[in-house]
Amino acid sequence: MPVLTTKAATPEAMARLITVLDSRLAARTMVHGVLIDILGLGVLVIGESGIGKSECALDLIVRGHRLVADDAVELRCRAAAFVLGTSPAATRQYMEIRGLGLINVQDLFGVASTRTSKRVELVVQLERWEPGREYDRLGLDDQRYEVLGVRIPMIRMPVAPGRNVAILVEVAARNQLLKSRGHNAAERLVKRLDGRLDEHAVADVVDVDQEEC
Repeated sequence: MPVLTTKAATPEAMARLITVLDSRLAARTMVHGVLIDILGLGVLVIGESGIGKSECALDLIVRGHRLVADDAVELRCRAAAFVLGTSPAATRQYMEIRGLGLINVQDLFGVASTRTSKRVELVVQLERWEPGREYDRLGLDDQRYEVLGVRIPMIRMPVAPGRNVAILVEVAARNQLLKSRGHNAAERLVKRLDGRLDEHAVADVVDVDQEEC
């Protein structure tokens, strides 16, 4: 029977022990992608190999955002709806860029350019542009990415020559922050247009009644 002794008070010792066990015993998985802290929002960028995930992340780092993990992202489920992402210790702070090789982000951009872990709050899936395929034009589709039993908001973003993916991902993060505060631009526009249509419908009915009179 193991015996634990400590000089700390019992409530403090129990709180610390529960925190450690919660972290060590949490359900976990590994995902191929890049995790970036954009304006305090954890954004997981996924997609097929060679589509430009690391290049997108590097552009975001140059713009002042922070790298959490590149290529291999370790995800842990903390609490019912809390997915925490981190990088394996062996590859922490490193990125692989095709044509450049391995780079150390912290050495190049400073200590503020990286962090060890971040909650995943948005998933951006990069996809190759397919002519003729229908894409979401309004942003009303409620898409989710399920991992470890948690459903995380997701955006499917087509990638094509001439599109600045890094800026699009940053705008997606800003828009998600607004949504989390109750400001949904797409829903507001749809409600405004519905209101205009209702006004025109009422006006048409009034005009018809006047003509009949």
